[in-house]
Amino acid sequence: MATTADIKNGLCIVINNDLWMITEFQHVKPGKGPAFVRTKLKNVKTGKVIDNTFSSGHKIETARVEKRTHQFLYKDEFGFHFMNTSTFEQVMIPEEMIENADLIKDGQEADILFHAETEQPLTCELPAYVELEITYTEPGLKGDTATNASKPATLETGAEIQVPLFINLGDKIKVDTRTRSYGERVK
Repeated sequence: MATTADIKNGLCIVINNDLWMITEFQHVKPGKGPAFVRTKLKNVKTGKVIDNTFSSGHKIETARVEKRTHQFLYKDEFGFHFMNTSTFEQVMIPEEMIENADLIKDGQEADILFHAETEQPLTCELPAYVELEITYTEPGLKGDTATNASKPATLETGAEIQVPLFINLGDKIKVDTRTRSYGERVK
C-alpha cells in the first residue's frame, strides 16, 4: 500500500480490481480545507481516461509492473508476435493493444508492459520515432519547400501519412509514432 505522497507519473494502481496508470497529477493545498491530489488515470486495458481526486494521506493499492524490451518478429491472424531479446521467449500481443500498429516493421524493438504477478502483457509502446521508407508518393518539384503544404505518402509498412511536398519515392523519413506525423528526412 502507498499513500498520495507516493503518487508519480507512470505509477500503476488498482481501483475496483482494474489497473490504472497515472498520466498526470497535481498536489493542491487550498487556503481553506485539507490538501488533495488531482489525477488523470488511464485504464491499462481499455485506454479510457478519467479524472480522480484523492484526499491527502489516502491509501492506494499499487500494482507491480515491469517494462521489457521485445523485438517484433511477425504478424499473423492472431496478432503481433514479439521476442524477448535476452530470454528468447515469445509473446503474442493483440493488435488493439498497440497504438499505431501499422508503423511497426520486422526487427523493430518495442517496450511491453507486463503485470509482474500474472506475467500478463498490458500495453505495447513503440519507440517515439521510427525510420521508414516511402514506397509511393506523387513526385516532388524542386522549390516546393516554401509553403507548408503536404501530400499523402505510403510507407514500407503500408501505413499512409502526410509528408511535405519535397519528399520523393525511396526517401527514408522519421515518423512520430504518437502523432503519426512526419519528423524529418533521414540521410
